[in-house]
Amino acid sequence: MNHRNSHRAGFARKALPMLAAAAMLQGVALSAHAAGAVVLYTADGLENLYRDVLPAFEKQEGVKVNIVTAGSGEVVNRANVEKDAPKADVIVTLPPFIQQAQQSGLLQPYQSVNYKNVPAIAKATDGSWATFVNNYFSFAINPEVVKTQPKTFADLLHPDYSGKVAYSNPATAGDGMAVIILTTSLMGEDKAFDYLKKLEQSAKFHTKGTGYLDVLLSRNEISVANGDLQMDLDDAANGGLSLKPIFLAADANSHPTTFQLPYAIGLIKNGPNQAAGKKLIDYLMSTDVQAKVPDIFGIPGRTDVALTGKNGEVVKQAIQGVKLIPVDWNQVMAKKAGWTTRWKNEVIGSSGKQVEVVKPQ
Repeated sequence: MNHRNSHRAGFARKALPMLAAAAMLQGVALSAHAAGAVVLYTADGLENLYRDVLPAFEKQEGVKVNIVTAGSGEVVNRANVEKDAPKADVIVTLPPFIQQAQQSGLLQPYQSVNYKNVPAIAKATDGSWATFVNNYFSFAINPEVVKTQPKTFADLLHPDYSGKVAYSNPATAGDGMAVIILTTSLMGEDKAFDYLKKLEQSAKFHTKGTGYLDVLLSRNEISVANGDLQMDLDDAANGGLSLKPIFLAADANSHPTTFQLPYAIGLIKNGPNQAAGKKLIDYLMSTDVQAKVPDIFGIPGRTDVALTGKNGEVVKQAIQGVKLIPVDWNQVMAKKAGWTTRWKNEVIGSSGKQVEVVKPQ
């Protein structure tokens, strides 16, 4: 089992268990926050990249990188809980949660020299965050089970998918919020929630983070899930999982449609090791590391680093013919709380359906 999928198969990390009370009372430094370490809170999906590039950084700087992996909303929630006594130095998460972290005052503006080749639209003007790995929202199927690939959102309402659909919770996962972003963009808000209510009749449950859905797809516990292109291609190629990313169209007369859903990086305000945190950001945004991003089916955040190599070509082919729509993340931030409440009330309602499923421990 590779390193990345040891995280996914051992999904307990997504649950982010509470720090041991005894350790806190005794002031014992937990290993994740040990002296001389730099702590990275990260959304799931980049495990293979970290495995490949962090050993060189640790050797070069003489500092250990301790990683806490969870859903993209959850890592921000954790950082927010710890705001008065931060435990992390660097955060990697998806929009709109990176914007939420910025607006909540969790991020320390830092103009890394390596941000200069990140497009203005893909970074905060004050240096609070920048795109680290570009990516696209997608859905995924188990191609061994789903013989007729769904083409439109309406196709997912077919009885064949009854009890076989799952997507991550929009309150805790960026890919989950992306389901609402895309459907409201294509259908309008009211029709999108009407659609999600209908889709819920086929939904088995919802997960706290998105990564575990790839495992469930491969096990044939579900047939269709949400995801993102980088994660799904990487899990299929390197994780031995049976899944295929797909893009859906608004209707039979439309092109399959998606939007960019990048991993963004930022420095935590008042983190315990800010100097090392800045060095880690500089390193992850360096040309050497960015050049390895296509290896894990991601798109470099820097425009001066090309999407090349065999896996780069796979990414290009996967999005060929797919329409990209722009997303106003400021508007998403303004809508996010209302959408989340509406999803809980109107889509989940009193069904008692599980919305924070994680890998059993």
